[in-house]
Amino acid sequence: MGLRDATIDRERRDLVTHQVMDESRLIRFVAAPDGSVAPDLARKLPGRGLWVAADRASLETAVRKNLFSRAAKAPLKPAADLADRVESLLVRRCLELLGLARREGVLISGFEKSAAAIRSGKAAWIVEAADGSADGRGKLLSLAKHQQPPPKVCGAFTADDLSLALGLENAIHAVLLEGGRADRWTFEVERLAGFRPLLPPEWGAEPAEDPDKDLSGRSSAP
Repeated sequence: MGLRDATIDRERRDLVTHQVMDESRLIRFVAAPDGSVAPDLARKLPGRGLWVAADRASLETAVRKNLFSRAAKAPLKPAADLADRVESLLVRRCLELLGLARREGVLISGFEKSAAAIRSGKAAWIVEAADGSADGRGKLLSLAKHQQPPPKVCGAFTADDLSLALGLENAIHAVLLEGGRADRWTFEVERLAGFRPLLPPEWGAEPAEDPDKDLSGRSSAP
């Protein structure tokens, strides 16, 4: 049973909006012995869970209004930078999962291998370095449009982040193949999306890649 299957139909109440939602859309916190509020991203720490929607605005509201104390019915002191800490933890979890995927052979890296993986129709995610070349990225994203449904795209990490996580030099392009590891990564990266954009805003200013160009950059149009 995959992680997403294991959590299906398990719902909790967001302590900010009081809305009941699936656990996959929430972050669990617990009261620490010193009265602080500890993130429990793996949902394994003992104690009563304090659940907040997985986005920065909700968590900052919970901290500012100290809604944790109200929910726990005990005096708690959440750190002012709790949202930043959660983002950092989510980033680390996402990168660690990419490293595991590479060791398991379900993450393909490099431009040509990534292109071949996309052509196979089995790409779940295209992972591009935020600071990588727009040219190479545009070619892969153009190629991905032919897959149905197209793979999702993540550009939330720098080349240095990806290189360290994957144990490679200058990691720019990667493809995560469909399967259980991709499902687990989707769960984590979709929570991260509430704290940082998965697609850098500057990518929206890039010119669209010519769909008539082949991967060498030459136009195949008459």
